[in-house]
Amino acid sequence: MDTRAEPAPADGHETLNPKNWPVPKGYANGILADGKLLVTGGIIGWDETGRFPDGFVAQARKTLENIKAILAEGGAEPRHLVRLTWYVVSIDEYLAHLRDLGQAYKEVLGRHYPAMALVQVVRLVETQALVEIEATAVVPRSA
Repeated sequence: MDTRAEPAPADGHETLNPKNWPVPKGYANGILADGKLLVTGGIIGWDETGRFPDGFVAQARKTLENIKAILAEGGAEPRHLVRLTWYVVSIDEYLAHLRDLGQAYKEVLGRHYPAMALVQVVRLVETQALVEIEATAVVPRSA
């Protein structure tokens, strides 16, 4: 298999991109990693009291903050993320806020872009939730 891979950084992850494919912006086509697997459930953007902020971007930001808190509990950092799967109730809402979402993402998780997928769903279990994200991270064994 002929792939282009970024050199493995200190965290041991390699970003994979098949030869002659365009380089993705804001996500990775694939990540190769070795270490301890950390997997979240579907995380939503509520606070410790079960309250949701108003609006799609605010909920997405809080969801990312909640993921970051779970990563920290497992000894991981955002740079250890290898996959995010986003479930949204409206792709139109997602697309309408790409710039603000990108800014929120960078402010919470930095400029590390794992493999990502986006799926529109009819609704989420929590009726106020506009976005739910599952995260997978690989923590180096030395961490």
